[in-house]
Amino acid sequence: MILDRIVADKKKRLIEHKRLVSEEEIKSAALKSKRESLNFYNALAKEGLSIIGEFKRASPSLGVISNQLSLTDQMGQYNASVDAVSCLTEEDHFYGSIEYLKQVRKMSSLPILRKDFMIDPYQVYEAKVIGADAILLIAAILTEAQIKEYYSLAESLGLFSLVEVHNEAEMEQALKIGAKIIGINNRDLKDFTIHLDTTKRLSKMVDKEVVLVSESGVTKTEDIIFLKECSVDALLIGRAFMEAGNPEELAREWKKVYQE
Repeated sequence: MILDRIVADKKKRLIEHKRLVSEEEIKSAALKSKRESLNFYNALAKEGLSIIGEFKRASPSLGVISNQLSLTDQMGQYNASVDAVSCLTEEDHFYGSIEYLKQVRKMSSLPILRKDFMIDPYQVYEAKVIGADAILLIAAILTEAQIKEYYSLAESLGLFSLVEVHNEAEMEQALKIGAKIIGINNRDLKDFTIHLDTTKRLSKMVDKEVVLVSESGVTKTEDIIFLKECSVDALLIGRAFMEAGNPEELAREWKKVYQE
């Protein structure tokens, strides 16, 4: 399964990260950080559709993504049109890096989500140090105890958490720990196929106190209309924006469609 390979590779990468910067050092740096996180929750909870614009260079399903703009130009258009940014830091399958996120941080005052496969407290401390405002917690690769542990650790560091779910059992876990931001991933992590019906099905389990994000598979106006009926608060969009020549225009158009 693709997800198992990604997690196995992440474990190897963590050994490298800890060799370069020890667990004690990264924890100390995070605890000493005086940087106040930008409010990822408020960015998504406000009236109307919020959009998280993603930076990713590749994915297991798409291969290398042919983005039309430089990082500087892409960030300029995101700054003018989206509400938060997602930045991949997974190296082997999405070609991201923590240096990539650091670059994005220098270019934007939007809240930044560190999108990675978080399997160790080290990564939570690291997220704080590199300038992220929020982390991704994928229920499919974590136990309920781990989700709760990492969620609490992030909160203690002033970081927000987006808890990602794919089915009813994972949604129940997210709700049980009191997650305030829940992402429904329309991509099946076993075979990477996409089904927007996943958001339609799971959104019915969520009350109004939770900020609901639909992730993956948004590529056309019809998708916006469909997800509007699911009462989502925000969309996380990667491929469509990375391949677009004018993501700012696309984001504005889709927000307008959502309001109609």
